[in-house]
Amino acid sequence: MPIEQRVAWLGSAPGNARWLVGVSGGADSVALLHLLAGAGFRKLVVCHLNHGLRGRASVEDAKFVKRLAASLGVECELGRADVGARMKRRGESLETAARNERMEFFGGCARKWRCRRVLLAHHMDDQAETVLWNLLRGSRGLKGMREVSGMELEDGMELELVRPLLGIRHAELVAWLEARKLRWREDASNGEPVGVRNRLRNEVLPLLDEVSGRDAVAAFCRGAADAAELEAFECEVLEGVRMLDPQGRIHLPTFRGLPVVLQRRAMRSFLMDHRVADVDRCLLEHAVGLADVERAAVVNLPGGRRLRRTGGRIWID
Repeated sequence: MPIEQRVAWLGSAPGNARWLVGVSGGADSVALLHLLAGAGFRKLVVCHLNHGLRGRASVEDAKFVKRLAASLGVECELGRADVGARMKRRGESLETAARNERMEFFGGCARKWRCRRVLLAHHMDDQAETVLWNLLRGSRGLKGMREVSGMELEDGMELELVRPLLGIRHAELVAWLEARKLRWREDASNGEPVGVRNRLRNEVLPLLDEVSGRDAVAAFCRGAADAAELEAFECEVLEGVRMLDPQGRIHLPTFRGLPVVLQRRAMRSFLMDHRVADVDRCLLEHAVGLADVERAAVVNLPGGRRLRRTGGRIWID
């Protein structure tokens, strides 16, 4: 089945609405842009951020994207960031700093164009990398990206992130472009053994293919889909539980009455609702452990905040 038909989102989304589109100039985002144009999306705003990491090549990427947008008759927003400076200033990794700069850039574009919907070109291979990395760093289960998700920026703005290509492989997108003689920009750094993502993509997943004799990308993506179904079921069950008191604190007797698996789900949601970042398995276990009166009544959270147990309630200060 052609890619155009396999990306069901293209046929269900309002093509006459305004959409922001993240376009790096690489094969994946260029393919997404051409697919959107071919499906009749006209009110697009191409958003391209120069991360300041690749010198002249980054400048050429921006020029390519600007020309591409013009050739398709759509708007284009170009931005520039100093990811290296952000890494030093905030102590973030390269990948984290680059992602945060992109989100802030999208936020600026969203304000200018009064559109908070951002289309991203993440695909099936990206999903497998995400699932594997989340698993290795202790996130809950086989957690991957969703086709539609929310992102709250530091200034409180909410973006809606849409990923129509999660069911498509990178190689398929490249073949689709080649068959139509469409050009894109190659990022040579993608093949270098630096950064977690690059090493998972270029070393770990191919090795898993070889060792298992199976398609590791497909296996991780199936696992993520199964985990998402289970998560949805858990959230549905918790909707019928009055977990919080009128002050928004966890009611401890109710919390203790839940199975442990639902305690973890409820606690994770509580922490995320309070904008607690990096909720890994270790932090989650300590937080759930507050239900045990024999254990400490305070858990330290990222950013200098604390999760406390007092008078039959759990709350954050």
